[in-house]
Amino acid sequence: MGVIKHFFSLVLISILLLNSGCKKNPTGPVETLALSVEDVSCTEAWVKITNSNFQNPSSLTLYVDDKPKQSITLVGIDTVLYVDSLLPNQSYKIKAAFNNRQQTTNEVIAKTMDTTSHNFSWQTFTFGAHSSSVLYDVAIIDENNIWAVGEIYMNDSLGKPDPIAYNAAYWNGSKWEVKKISVLYNGNQTVAPLKGVFALPTGEIIFSSGLPYLPQTDGWKLYHLWDMGVLNQDDGGVSKIWGTSINDLYFVGEKGTIVHYNGNYWKKIESGTTTNIYDVSGITDKNGSQRIYCAVSDFETTLKGVLEISNNHINTLTSNTFGNIYTAWALNTNQLYAGGHGLFKYRNNVWIKVNIDASLVTRIRGDAVNNIFAVGGSGLITHFNGVNWQNQLVEANASFWSSDIKGKTIVTVGEINSKAIIAIGRQN
Repeated sequence: MGVIKHFFSLVLISILLLNSGCKKNPTGPVETLALSVEDVSCTEAWVKITNSNFQNPSSLTLYVDDKPKQSITLVGIDTVLYVDSLLPNQSYKIKAAFNNRQQTTNEVIAKTMDTTSHNFSWQTFTFGAHSSSVLYDVAIIDENNIWAVGEIYMNDSLGKPDPIAYNAAYWNGSKWEVKKISVLYNGNQTVAPLKGVFALPTGEIIFSSGLPYLPQTDGWKLYHLWDMGVLNQDDGGVSKIWGTSINDLYFVGEKGTIVHYNGNYWKKIESGTTTNIYDVSGITDKNGSQRIYCAVSDFETTLKGVLEISNNHINTLTSNTFGNIYTAWALNTNQLYAGGHGLFKYRNNVWIKVNIDASLVTRIRGDAVNNIFAVGGSGLITHFNGVNWQNQLVEANASFWSSDIKGKTIVTVGEINSKAIIAIGRQN
């Protein structure tokens, strides 16, 4: 019996060892997480979680300074998380951990931006001797080179009303000089009211009267898009401009008309709407793709929002809270604003209304996330320093139609009491 018992014991041990040796490791590679900081503002951070070997939705917790901030469910390899309610000019430690096992990501440091000053000194200038003068647009090359465009009615050398309006004003660092920008059309020099102006990074100035004016050696050349066959009789004139170079320009305007110039050829871009386009701006995203934003509105249509053009695809970003939209501007894909009957910011695929004291916003521009201006009716000039908006009390009776900002210089233009007005602000 002892021998038999010993034999069965050996068999049992052998079976157990065999089974142990045949146990398989968990199938598939182990998920690993990596954290990186994508972007920051004064009060926000965007953090990307890369989940290599991702197989199934994973539940995680995001920690900020070792305190749980939010729960996360990953559904893909890359997930960008939005973290808010941070303080300016602070460093935050951020990491994430799986909820069902002891595994964490690397720890990253998100350094928020500091605020800028709300303190500006202002100069105002008015132009016009008769009729109704107005300026529609403005562009800054630098603090000593600024162009504004519109219709300025002055008296001639004899003191009599000049029926042909000056269509531009130029700032040379010490004074404004009104100008008549003329172009050749059908053999004649023509002076028309200018509706748009844009300064390229290289300093070239582009104008539009409803038709593009591009710089040449002795001035500017008119491109009559109807005569050229680029536009047809159902298209509208193009007045607002954005671009990255003389070989990459976008013009937008009435009836949803958009045209692009590549340095050699003009091309109409089908916007998918006949709604008026009041503004255009653009960015180059982190993938190197352009994103163009157009503000569209019309009292006779229900389309009121922003057209986003990217890779020949048009996406319409609208909201039930919109009234008419007259301006759209983006610094990057995380910072997109629209203005009209209110001011709105696009965040996490939703438009959020910004709490400012304004009934009409006509233009929003900035050069950093903590240095943004919005202007509009009833003298609206308001500055965002990265944390809050503060109104600048300049001319309460003015209607401002456009603005531009570069560094510590802000310029806004419009009309007041039948005269054109320009206000220059310098940040202290």
